[in-house]
Amino acid sequence: MIKVTNTYLNGKIISNKNNEKFELINPANEKIYGFLECSTIKNVETAISSAKQSQHKLASLDIKSKINILRKILNGIENRRNDFAEAISLEMGAPIKLSLTTQIDMGLDHLKNTIDVLKDYRFEQTKDGYSEIRVPIGVVGLITPWNWPLNQTLTKIASSIAAGCPIIIKPSEYSPLSMRLLIEVMHESNIPDGGFNVVNGIGSKLGPVISQHPDISMISFTGSTEVGIQIQQQAAQTIKRVSLELGGKSAHIVCDDVDLKKTIPIAINQCFINSGQSCSAPTRLLVPRNKLGEVKEVALEHINTINTGDPLDPVTDLGPVVNKKQYNNVQRFIDKGINQSIELLCGGLGRPDKISEGFYIKPSIFADVSNKSFLAQEEIFGPVLVIICYTNIEEAISITNDSKYGLSSYISCSNIQTGYEIAKKIQAGQTIINKISRGSVPAPFGGFKMSGNGREHGIYGLEDYLEVKAII
Repeated sequence: MIKVTNTYLNGKIISNKNNEKFELINPANEKIYGFLECSTIKNVETAISSAKQSQHKLASLDIKSKINILRKILNGIENRRNDFAEAISLEMGAPIKLSLTTQIDMGLDHLKNTIDVLKDYRFEQTKDGYSEIRVPIGVVGLITPWNWPLNQTLTKIASSIAAGCPIIIKPSEYSPLSMRLLIEVMHESNIPDGGFNVVNGIGSKLGPVISQHPDISMISFTGSTEVGIQIQQQAAQTIKRVSLELGGKSAHIVCDDVDLKKTIPIAINQCFINSGQSCSAPTRLLVPRNKLGEVKEVALEHINTINTGDPLDPVTDLGPVVNKKQYNNVQRFIDKGINQSIELLCGGLGRPDKISEGFYIKPSIFADVSNKSFLAQEEIFGPVLVIICYTNIEEAISITNDSKYGLSSYISCSNIQTGYEIAKKIQAGQTIINKISRGSVPAPFGGFKMSGNGREHGIYGLEDYLEVKAII
């Protein structure tokens, strides 16, 4: 049994005797592999005090020192890539080939991009009759999810350090192993004591303390829309800045001039990566109505090539979802769709064939779904894709925008200019045209509508953690 202690305060690991413990369950076999020592409310208060006392040290770091810290973090993670990959696969079930690559590389890209931004960034500049100075906003509270534990965590950490803000981070209790490794890397990074503090435990217990505390100047949260609303309400009491990256129900518009045999398998893989547990996943596939028959044929052919199984097996494409709660939630969506006689093209209830344990879900596709359906409107967060038909591009755009969410969107087309014109009409924070993913570009990331506010990555992430001061 593994005992994980992730309370890290003022440069030291803190072990709390007889405190609350959180069971760690392997999603691939439902067996307990250890427990997490949860932080206490007193730990949170100590973390905030420690961060506050280190404010001057962090704010005084010059650009060279910040870059040095970020590079040490980057190299530390790269040197322990295999350790991080194995931890991520064990704690949340990501296939090892995904953990070894995208799960880690996306986080490293944020460090690299932030370093590049810092090299040329001007925190002070003179304009027409005044000087503009950008200063650290202060102590920041970072609350991060389990689904992309390095990606979501490192974009916030990189921006915080670049801005000169001391950190209190509360990661998900479902990703404690990768966080423990990150603590070890951060400890060797030369960040001043108190500049990086970790509290770990049940979010509903620790989160409100962080959100409401008057000594925290900013909250950056990635997670569900429901929790994001609670955080914004709690933070309003102290008028702190809140940056939220929340849920999504992204659409993928497939234009009528593409090769469906190439496009549809990519679209399915985009939806099912990480077992469908990605807020920006294109879970609504919009296709021309006159091509529906061919789309279904290609989809059925491709679904049989997806390997579901042990996350540590290098041939596995699809692992389990993170926990029993998530498994049951996805099963309810599938069951409701079947009961409402929505066409189930493949998949369905229960585990895939020949799998008797673990939180595995059959990759499921519903066809000819109305965009008004709950399947098309609610975030499922599992390997479930809905195919929606449209008659013309204007209708496709209308369907895409008919959602309370607006995090991401995708377009497959033969003419890039056509795709660009469509993208300009979509109400979402990003649109990806003819690419599998956004890749390593430092483009801003964040949502419209109920998908949140604020922007992360590159210069946009850095400036989210800065206050602007004018001297006239």
